[in-house]
Amino acid sequence: MTSTRPGPAPSRRAELFAAGEDDPRFRTSATADERTLLTDVLRAQRTTLEMKCAGLDAELALRSAEPSTLSLLGLVRHLADVERRWFRRALARQDAPALFSSPECPDGDFEGATADPAVIAGAWRAWSAEVAFAEEFAAGAPGLGLEGEDPWRGPVSLRWVLLHMVEEYARHNGHADLLRERIDGAIGL
Repeated sequence: MTSTRPGPAPSRRAELFAAGEDDPRFRTSATADERTLLTDVLRAQRTTLEMKCAGLDAELALRSAEPSTLSLLGLVRHLADVERRWFRRALARQDAPALFSSPECPDGDFEGATADPAVIAGAWRAWSAEVAFAEEFAAGAPGLGLEGEDPWRGPVSLRWVLLHMVEEYARHNGHADLLRERIDGAIGL
């Protein structure tokens, strides 16, 4: 197993993680206002996904295990569509169809995650664009109570969407932990 930390090999997983002040993901005060806490924790989860994928190219498309289509690249594509759904469609009420899945191919985000360099670059461009839109939207919203509409959930607030996105990333970052360890043994990212 490899670690991203210099020095002696850790003896347990808990030793793999940087101290709080050294980790760029967790620099926000734990007593900040609600919007700051929600957006910063979500930013940290997004950064974790990027860190899990760092330094990989075609390996991003490696599947977890048959018959699963789960891959790091599939997670990037999936999370681009999730960002788009909640921030553009539900909250901003834009006509913004999913980028990687469709009613005809509901798992296109994972099934289309191939090692083609153009597919990989397109996934990162899409994800980055959706994250930028979401961050700008959340920063400019008049309050966390701002409401949108989702066909599945009905009325949703910005507060709920931010919480849901933290949940979504945390769940998938757990998958990313295992996927990355399987690819090259890297843990503790």
